[in-house]
Amino acid sequence: MPDDFERMWSDLAPVGRSAASGGYFRQPFATAERELAAWFEEQCRARDLRVERDDFGNVVGWWDLPVVEEVAQQPSRNPGPAAVLTGSHLDSVLDGGAYDGPLGVVSALAAVDLMRSRGVTPGRPVGVSVFVEEEGSRFGLACLGSRLATGAVSWETARALRDRDGVALGDVVAGGSSSLLADVGTFVELHVEQGRDLVDRGAAVGVASEIWPHGRYRFDFTGAANHAGTTRMEDRQDPMLTYAMTALAANKQARLAGQRATFGRVAVEPNGTNAVPSRVTAWLDARCSSDDALATLVEAITQQASDRAGRDGTALAVTAESVSSSVVFSPDLAAAVAADHEGGDWPIIPTQAGHDAGILSAAGIPTAMLFVRNPTGVSHSPEEHASIADCLVGVSALADTLERLTR
Repeated sequence: MPDDFERMWSDLAPVGRSAASGGYFRQPFATAERELAAWFEEQCRARDLRVERDDFGNVVGWWDLPVVEEVAQQPSRNPGPAAVLTGSHLDSVLDGGAYDGPLGVVSALAAVDLMRSRGVTPGRPVGVSVFVEEEGSRFGLACLGSRLATGAVSWETARALRDRDGVALGDVVAGGSSSLLADVGTFVELHVEQGRDLVDRGAAVGVASEIWPHGRYRFDFTGAANHAGTTRMEDRQDPMLTYAMTALAANKQARLAGQRATFGRVAVEPNGTNAVPSRVTAWLDARCSSDDALATLVEAITQQASDRAGRDGTALAVTAESVSSSVVFSPDLAAAVAADHEGGDWPIIPTQAGHDAGILSAAGIPTAMLFVRNPTGVSHSPEEHASIADCLVGVSALADTLERLTR
């Protein structure tokens, strides 16, 4: 028998968890994430879902329509109406929370179980998906698996991406092509909310209206290495000072504009306590309410950084490593998913976080998202949380949604 939601959640809880912080380290194609991938395929087989993989590491477990004799010999993977796909990802940020990604996968499997217990016979194939490297925590490009599956990023480009140890993506996965989405007509992703909107509304479940545009930008500050003791302050070309001012400028500009800007990763060379650094590389994560606002914010931060570099005698180069435009989910689909539930319609809310759903939507696949309330409002942290009661409401909401979409 397949495991129920609570048993599945309990099985995942120790995998990749740090004893020191309680956070999770489930980086793509590393031990913990591969253990979860194997677990997912076992759960699919326990439900008689047909497992299909692509060349990039993405996986779908298909609940196929019964094959009738007339079409049994036709060379089609999913004969009949366009499929409805759900699911999420199993990788995490460094020292991340338990719910971001895995909640959508476990809930999808549990929703299939609930639909079957209700006696539902879907009129469309249903798939439960796991996309790889959603967080970009290893190879630096968020939603990498779904970008490759949709063709938003080519394998020729992606294969050269390297992790912090210099290992290329092409060295850990074969690469090639993907046909996983060829028959997909609709995608629904369930995710823990990464904020407090549902908490403030007193709602266990919400529906996404849009994803804010966002990007990752590498700032390379270069100067001159020198002795920390013998070099006079006025004689230094210290890129750390330029970076420090830039981080403060990003904070100020984002606050003034009501947007988001974060320097969360920094690398220093030569990284010695008694040496003025020669290089500081820092990564800016910027998120805004519109594409124009994003461009304006990044331009303002870059201009202040350049001005400071001129005063410090340092140099600056800015590289946009990834930029995702605004995604507006289908209002009609969101309204249909949110409407007519016990207790009233579910709220429709925006999100500032990126998701595989945004990539599939941008590729032209009608897409919806469900959020489950996070009482802490904290995400990408061990403090991320959702109650079992709310998670089960989410499972029911996802099953209701899939049932509607597969009629």
